[in-house]
Amino acid sequence: MEIRYITPEDSLAELSSIYERSWKYAYRGIIPQNYLDSIPEGRWAGSLSRPGLQSLVMLDKGRLIGTAAICPSRWESFPDWGEIVSIYFLPEYMGKGLGGQLLDRCIGELTAQGFQRILLWVLEENRRARRFYERHGFALSDSFMDDLIGGKPLREVLYTYHK
Repeated sequence: MEIRYITPEDSLAELSSIYERSWKYAYRGIIPQNYLDSIPEGRWAGSLSRPGLQSLVMLDKGRLIGTAAICPSRWESFPDWGEIVSIYFLPEYMGKGLGGQLLDRCIGELTAQGFQRILLWVLEENRRARRFYERHGFALSDSFMDDLIGGKPLREVLYTYHK
């Protein structure tokens, strides 16, 4: 397995497909199915290279199988924190221990950038992801935000990590 930053040679459409397939798999039963079914091909392609966001990819024998995005915290109330914006895998690569490798790399990159504290947001109903982050040293805080996705009210909870 190889983990590296995205390059101009990487296909943004292929990376977006990882997000799309992961959302449709991981959020089944959490986000309304009609919303998941309506996610268009290429939905995330334009946002993967936005300024300030650093995207990492994981490859298996040259094939893009996972992606993560990190940045300085986007939240005014968390200055001087690093943020893990997302970690997504193709469904057939989930549950194989690869997420921990990509998460560790995200933590390492943010730490190398000088961040001693890291945050991330998780849908409250996403028990699988919450268990994953807790196993890797993230702690549930008392901060949350309410969201509306596909017409369904959802809550995102904040997890924090201190180096």
